[in-house]
Amino acid sequence: MGAMTKSMKSMPDMAAMDMSVLQACMDACAACEQACTVCSTQMMDCSPACMNCADMAGTMMRSMLRMQGMTAASMMAMLDACIAMCQTCMDECMQHAGHSDVCRMCAQACKDCMDACMAVKDMMMASA
Repeated sequence: MGAMTKSMKSMPDMAAMDMSVLQACMDACAACEQACTVCSTQMMDCSPACMNCADMAGTMMRSMLRMQGMTAASMMAMLDACIAMCQTCMDECMQHAGHSDVCRMCAQACKDCMDACMAVKDMMMASA
């Protein structure tokens, strides 16, 4: 994470950011992408939401890896989109969580991703 941290901190308004919060968000996005991808293969009613959420979480993570091209406004919009998609997927998967361990795992990964994205948003707003 050293090279990434150095690159991120060189960007305007990033010096005050806690890089561990950003790393935790990227990790949660990666885990969410994986869980949603696995869940989407079950071919349940939640599959479309899982596929969309996997794409959104992966895009969020990759965007955070190359933040030099991001503005605060675009970052906030992406975080909001990721949170919204995770909420949709979590709600869908919770309908099957009683009889599917995979859906329960996916819903938890979505919740963790939402929480991590909110932590980044909160940090960005506090440092603005």
